[in-house]
Amino acid sequence: MKATTSQQEKQQRILIVDDHPIFRKGIVMLLEHEDDIVICGEAETAAEALRLVEHHDFDLVISDISLEETNGIELVKSLKALRPHLPVLVLSMHDESLYAERALRAGARGYLMKQAPPDQVVAAIRQVLRGELYLSAAANLLMLNSFVSGKDHGSKSMVEKLSDRELEIFELLGKGRGTSMIAHDLRLSVKTVEAHRSHIKAKLGISTAPELVRAAVEWVTRQQAR
Repeated sequence: MKATTSQQEKQQRILIVDDHPIFRKGIVMLLEHEDDIVICGEAETAAEALRLVEHHDFDLVISDISLEETNGIELVKSLKALRPHLPVLVLSMHDESLYAERALRAGARGYLMKQAPPDQVVAAIRQVLRGELYLSAAANLLMLNSFVSGKDHGSKSMVEKLSDRELEIFELLGKGRGTSMIAHDLRLSVKTVEAHRSHIKAKLGISTAPELVRAAVEWVTRQQAR
């Protein structure tokens, strides 16, 4: 059933940014029966998203972290500079224990993993649209424990030196992905991934490729055990 004119005027307008058309279609289908929410823009890249936000009014941006050309967290920073009051909900395959805090520091209003059930995705969207922050119960507990303990874990300090894209690659190395697989996953060239690996080694004081992989595996394991 189509929304009436009065309903259309009250609808919350959402832009979805993801380089996988099937996932964008899934979000559209998920929200198509929500009378007060409508997907009115889609973008595959950060550059396309910024152009749309510059020329159209949106109430919320839903963005992945893994985007072509740039990282989704960098997009959050750019959106914050362009439209300071436009909320962003990050919806990503990447582990919230590794990225949620970084996304919020960049200016996102919420973080949710793509594995979340559909009703949780809708709840997160509505909560952010109400002007509230959204994190899963597990991510909330993790951040609360870190705050209460007052500890700056060595593993966390180590990766603070890395850029958002470097952290993304470091995580995938820690999950057993090789350079070619990472290039495929992130839609980057193998040469670009190799350059990022070199930068990561330099920043972390690591000399060899096996040492880099070992450090990444240990870091991911520690983060997921927290």
